[in-house]
Amino acid sequence: MSEFSKFADAFTPAEVAQKVKTLGVAKANMSLFPLLILSMMAGAFIAFGAMYYTLVMTDPSAAYGASKLLGGIAFSLGFILVVIAGGELFTGNNLIVMAWANKRITLLCLLKNWGFVYLGNAIGALVMVYLVFVSGFLEGHHHAIGATALKLGLAKVDLTTTEAFVRGVFCNALVCLASWMVYASRTVMDKVIAVVFPISAFVAMGFEHCIANIFMIPVALVALLNPETVAATGLGVDALQNLTISGFLSNLIPVTLGNIFGGTIMVGMSLYVIYLYDHNAKTHK
Repeated sequence: MSEFSKFADAFTPAEVAQKVKTLGVAKANMSLFPLLILSMMAGAFIAFGAMYYTLVMTDPSAAYGASKLLGGIAFSLGFILVVIAGGELFTGNNLIVMAWANKRITLLCLLKNWGFVYLGNAIGALVMVYLVFVSGFLEGHHHAIGATALKLGLAKVDLTTTEAFVRGVFCNALVCLASWMVYASRTVMDKVIAVVFPISAFVAMGFEHCIANIFMIPVALVALLNPETVAATGLGVDALQNLTISGFLSNLIPVTLGNIFGGTIMVGMSLYVIYLYDHNAKTHK
């Protein structure tokens, strides 16, 4: 194969599996300080994508499907920043389970990585909530942006536990498949294209991402504090009753568990069985 062909061709699925396993070991053994900083960055990046999505979804046309697609493409910004600029994202890091299944890292290392990355993502996202609040972003377009943010958060807390869990499963299956395709890519443009379609799909279809929700629901709670924003929604008090801290946690817990199941079982362990299990068994004979 020529050097150009090696550059242009994507990695094969089997090569990606080896790459994910190796990167999983590196991620699990990363020092805590850079891990936390990279995780905070990723949380902030996802918040940027959510802000862009909120803006695009404000006063959309009657073309429901097209507006959802456009919003999903805008939301992809956050994941593109994570992939290209660097960041540790909890949902994508669910693929580290492949390194654990391959006996390259311990369960404690896996859980430590997930715990610190989740914490860092949450800190980054919540810092962005505060910055959005003080920036006046929610007051844009005569409080219409804030009204959109409020409605988006409300739609999330109004989900049942089962709906939140299953939507979390679907979401992270797509996120981890996007990560898998990123690992198969060789160029920046390859990675951007690999991200846009699965990420815009999960957003357009209304699936649930725990780190995005750590930004979007608190932003809705902040928007709820402004009477002009609430008036712009056209909603009554009864319609807003689930938009509380309790409602936030009732969404976040099942969505997080669904994300873990979708990322680790539906994608990570399935791909481990296909590409690494037999190889691992043979090397230990």
